[in-house]
Amino acid sequence: MSDRAANAAPIDAMLARLLALHPKRIDLGLERMARILAALDHPERHLPPVIHVAGTNGKGSTIAFMRAILEAAGQRVHVYTSPNLVRLNERFRIGRKDGGKLVGDAELSTALAECEAKNGDAPITVFEIETAAAFLLFSRNPADVLLLEVGLGGRLDATNVVERPLASIITRLSFDHRDFLGDTLEKIAAEKAGIIKAGVPCVVTSQTREALAVIERQAARLKAPLHIAGEHWTATEERGRLVYQDSDGLLDLPPPKLYGRHQFENAGAAIAALRASGLKLPPAAYEDGMTQVDWPARMQRLAHGRLAALMPPESELWLDGGHNADGGQAVAAALADLEERVSRPLVLIVGMLATKDSAGFLKNFSGLARRVITVPIHQDKTVPAAELAEIAGNVGIPALPRDDIESAIAVAGKLDLHPAPRILITGSLYLAGEVLAANGTPPE
Repeated sequence: MSDRAANAAPIDAMLARLLALHPKRIDLGLERMARILAALDHPERHLPPVIHVAGTNGKGSTIAFMRAILEAAGQRVHVYTSPNLVRLNERFRIGRKDGGKLVGDAELSTALAECEAKNGDAPITVFEIETAAAFLLFSRNPADVLLLEVGLGGRLDATNVVERPLASIITRLSFDHRDFLGDTLEKIAAEKAGIIKAGVPCVVTSQTREALAVIERQAARLKAPLHIAGEHWTATEERGRLVYQDSDGLLDLPPPKLYGRHQFENAGAAIAALRASGLKLPPAAYEDGMTQVDWPARMQRLAHGRLAALMPPESELWLDGGHNADGGQAVAAALADLEERVSRPLVLIVGMLATKDSAGFLKNFSGLARRVITVPIHQDKTVPAAELAEIAGNVGIPALPRDDIESAIAVAGKLDLHPAPRILITGSLYLAGEVLAANGTPPE
């Protein structure tokens, strides 16, 4: 057994024990976090300055842009994100002068064990233990900034114990996790706006009128300055470049390395938050951040690896973890832009969870995709491949089911399509993680 496997095994066993303590994977509330953080002597009070990020789509990409910009400026940046794609370690990035690194297995195992010991037999969710371990790790390693992503919602999320961040960000809201956050955008916005703190600037990306009104009311109540896309800052594509403008001036920057027109706004939110935070960064850091940013499974081209090697010559293999209707719309727009640049027939390989709106997601690709090949995900709530293929057919895309990714790629490569196809694997971050693991290209 490798050292990595040996260290990971206790982590897996520990998470299984914790899940038995509190079988609900999601149980929103702050009481359990308050208890364990007190038992740990409040590591959340000893964190570097925090930028807190909530939203439905774009949270991870916005954090990736901020990290790239800050690291280009020589800052040490801690990052806490979720979910992970392949290994739990991906959620915990420890800031270093050289750009930081994912937490090691031994260090993560030690932090989780300390949290488990302090918690005892009291009920607690796995995410709450992971978040407590993150605060321990981040409080014990010096850094300049902590980029903190909400797990689910905002108001009652385990991360929402940070009392006064540098800034908050609310990215684009849409319908997701309705059973926890509500069945209207107003209810969802109220939960997300729960991260707004008194007097702390909050950056907001494009929202529906209804969602924005909820955010504005909460910000007004707390006297939190708002920085709203389209009102206080803009980030647009002009002649292939990103042009950002706010009251502090204009930045003419290279296009974001993350592909898709939606990434221009995510990059803009990152810039707006860093400027609203009062962090004085050189213009070159913003330029370098656009070209150095990396965030796996977001319109990621898989040009190398075991799965990529199965592709027919001249074809393209892409990966995106989009899984809701608005996320699908952004991915479809990115694919349409690719089609304008280099025309290829599009084939989707899709796996989804039963908790998601499969029809709403797939509708975005009607008229764009020639074929959908459906696969199961190795999760309890996966949609069976045959059922997902029927849903795709009902929205007007010919579909056929397969048992796994390898056979789906093989089928896609054998379709009578000319020129060679552009294949996108999408529908779930869990599926994206399986793909990166099978391809031998996990996040680092």
